[in-house]
Amino acid sequence: MNDLKIKSIIEGILFAWGDPVDIKDLIKVFSVSKEKIIDILFEMEEDYNKDSRGLRLVRVNDTFQLSTKPENYNYISEFVSTKNKKNLSNAVLETLAIIAYKQPVTKIEIESIRGVKCDGTIKALQDYNLVEITGTLDRIGRPNIYGTTDEFLKKFGLSSISELPELEEDKQIKMTFLEEI
Repeated sequence: MNDLKIKSIIEGILFAWGDPVDIKDLIKVFSVSKEKIIDILFEMEEDYNKDSRGLRLVRVNDTFQLSTKPENYNYISEFVSTKNKKNLSNAVLETLAIIAYKQPVTKIEIESIRGVKCDGTIKALQDYNLVEITGTLDRIGRPNIYGTTDEFLKKFGLSSISELPELEEDKQIKMTFLEEI
């Protein structure tokens, strides 16, 4: 395997892993000498030090990690804060409403109310830190129990879950009906 291919793979590993990667772990991947890996990492470090690059290679002892350049922080911060304000899809909002009003609630209960699988929407809500696993049920499969987080309360301007608006009567009837099915 040539040096360019090794460099490409190392870059991919560092990007995908996110945390610092030990040289020993890289050696295991390629079965090449420590010196060879170090030479390639130093080449990569030189490449990333160019002004035209937005990343840098951070070295701490025998570990390496990709990081953004500090001089780009303000631009990256602005972009990230703007993108984090994206809207939630209707499916995610429906799932969030069920969890908020029915908590503590299991995924199976959520899916029986919505009528569709909810793995992706629950994961998205967890990624947004709006819902969390609050426990597990003591029955076969030990299903997770979900509830809202403090971040949920903050985002929706509530001091407690009791401040949720009352469900409109037709929505309440629909939720009760769906639970009985």
